[in-house]
Amino acid sequence: MPETIGVLHISAECYPAAKTGGLADVVGALPKYLNKEDLVANVIIPCYDLEWINNQSWQQVFEGKVWMGYYDQPFQIMQLQDNNLGFDLFVANIPGKFDRPGIYADPFGNPYGDEVERFVSFQKSVLRWVQHMQIKPDILHCHDHHTGLIPFFVKFCPEYQDLASIPTVFTIHNGKYHGSFGWDLRYFLPHFDNWVGGLIEWEGTINPLASGIKNSWKLTTVSNAYLEELRVDSNGLEWLFHEESHKSTGILNGIDVNVWDPATDPSLTFNIKKSAPYFKRENKRPLCKTFGLNPSLPLVAFIGRFAIEKGADLLPDLVYQTFENGFEMNLLVLGSGDPTIQYALNSMRDNYKGKYNTYIGYNEDLAHQIYAGADFLLMPSRVEPCGLNQMYALRYGTIPIVRRTGGLKDSVTDIGDPDGSGIMFNHVLTGDILHAFYRAIEIYQDKEAIRDLVSSNMQLDFSWEKSASKYINIYQELKTQAT
Repeated sequence: MPETIGVLHISAECYPAAKTGGLADVVGALPKYLNKEDLVANVIIPCYDLEWINNQSWQQVFEGKVWMGYYDQPFQIMQLQDNNLGFDLFVANIPGKFDRPGIYADPFGNPYGDEVERFVSFQKSVLRWVQHMQIKPDILHCHDHHTGLIPFFVKFCPEYQDLASIPTVFTIHNGKYHGSFGWDLRYFLPHFDNWVGGLIEWEGTINPLASGIKNSWKLTTVSNAYLEELRVDSNGLEWLFHEESHKSTGILNGIDVNVWDPATDPSLTFNIKKSAPYFKRENKRPLCKTFGLNPSLPLVAFIGRFAIEKGADLLPDLVYQTFENGFEMNLLVLGSGDPTIQYALNSMRDNYKGKYNTYIGYNEDLAHQIYAGADFLLMPSRVEPCGLNQMYALRYGTIPIVRRTGGLKDSVTDIGDPDGSGIMFNHVLTGDILHAFYRAIEIYQDKEAIRDLVSSNMQLDFSWEKSASKYINIYQELKTQAT
């Protein structure tokens, strides 16, 4: 019987403790499925002043301090008690750094100005804890730029040389953010010889994302297509992604099929008991009633952040063009973000009452109900490293309307192709999306075709088992290399 592999996931986010996006969903699900395969996968994140964290019971497992250039920073590692997450969750309680009501910004959306100091102290604290573990992890799995310096620290900083033999995996969930900072802040970092400084540098700055790429034993992205896109467009790191291609793999994320289960989901008005079309119809009716929409028309929904990378800046014009051009359909928008987009979307509700409505904010239960009740889900993303919304939609029988990019291209097939599951378009332009809407209305009117499509989509497998097995193969390969 093969020896058990121990993996420590190090991340800024983990659902349900701290979440702003897909990073949290992945870190909150992948370890659960790894543990089902007889690995020992644990997670550590910073201890934020957030409601979920504050409402849990924690036990201190380690206490120490790290040198931050001109002062000692104390910290405690706390372990979650009464845990039913499927993995052990730890938080690094670092006084003055993360005990704030937000992950990256305050409740008003203003970013904290000391991100470098915060996340360097987090990475140092985690490594100090690992140094004192009786049984050390076999793999350190780092996620995004917030943990991108760890592979360098353990390789080249004398302070952590006793950890140099532990392989590191670095996963990029969003390559847009590099976490770069100037060399004037080098004093926050542990000592290292000047000749290795190039391994954390890119274009004259310390670049944690580049550091993770250069120094990790294995590099992964959250879809194959996104890995290819980063080699063409990664805010200046294109050459580096080509240079490190020999150790790079794209692994499409999965979804937690226990949380996203149409048969048991407590957020839904109706769980699936009969046919898929019956399930869709019975969840659409109350949704349309709540938002004053016409249940006889196709319902297209948008769920997500109002951000340019999500294509949300096109939504106001899209709403206007859709209804001014006489498209017989409903549009429902759930999300928040850019205040200008929020205002524009809200101000149009009275103009198209009965066919259009919005919910500004974040509502997990409502999101589940929309996935179950909507006929189509729009994702006009300019950048989508993996995307989970399209997988949730397919699981609940909602047909995705997506741009051909990143993980959307890896998980959705156009209905014009064999075994098609959704409607795809090429450019983030109102005209392209309107053409996709035309195709959506056309298939919606073919009751037999849409019934078969909904039924087949709900049978697609986007569970974590398939993706987890690929990570396990990487861990096994690295452990063999390390011994």
